[in-house]
Amino acid sequence: MSVPLQRPVANKVLFMATCLCDAFYDDAARASVEVLEHLGIEVIFPENQTCCGQPAFNSGDWKASRKVARHAAEVFGGDLPVIVPSGSCAAMHSHGNRLQFEACPEPAIESLANRTWEILDYLVHGLGISTWKGAFAAPTRIAFHRSCHTRGTRTGEAAHALLSSIRNAEVVAFGQEDQCCGFGGTFSVTFPHISGRMGSLKLDHILAQQPDLLVSADMSCLMHLTGLARTQGRPVQHQHAIQVLRDTLA
Repeated sequence: MSVPLQRPVANKVLFMATCLCDAFYDDAARASVEVLEHLGIEVIFPENQTCCGQPAFNSGDWKASRKVARHAAEVFGGDLPVIVPSGSCAAMHSHGNRLQFEACPEPAIESLANRTWEILDYLVHGLGISTWKGAFAAPTRIAFHRSCHTRGTRTGEAAHALLSSIRNAEVVAFGQEDQCCGFGGTFSVTFPHISGRMGSLKLDHILAQQPDLLVSADMSCLMHLTGLARTQGRPVQHQHAIQVLRDTLA
């Protein structure tokens, strides 16, 4: 995955809440804003934002996804960083858009790609925060799931660094950590049985370590894994990584 090496950092950012925040994980968006504001960052939320276009892109309807991408580039125009609490949506802006506009690049699309940050990547590699001055009330074992869309980016290392620096936190290793959870957006709809088996195998490895908390930087993975866990009668507590940072603030 091609990731921009030079992206702007500022004390004012544009915030993209994502479809899953809007529909299911509103507190992940709230936590993102609270953490950024705690760090002295002014957060601007364009109210006419919609989707990053990934569902249409992954389904092969690039005509529709280009339309959505152009809208996002207009909504998040300018030169401020665009912060997203989702490795998947950030990858769509920085990688997927470059693919679908490769034959005919558009300056606004390229600008959006260059300015988009996944939020944990922004905290560590943009703002230079290497440790998190927070604490759990009691020892807490965290299983951190690295989503496929963050491969080739620095989100995973950023999340691991921040989570492991929290007092009373232990980030535990588990088998086949780099394997996909099976969600894959529209993949889980097109191939539900394969998706379910992949997720169940992932859960087997995670739950074998008896974590207190399942954490990821992608809500889609959390939705898939915890939905399977509930259905199978082995629920696990879960949070987006940014919620953990917010909730452990000293």
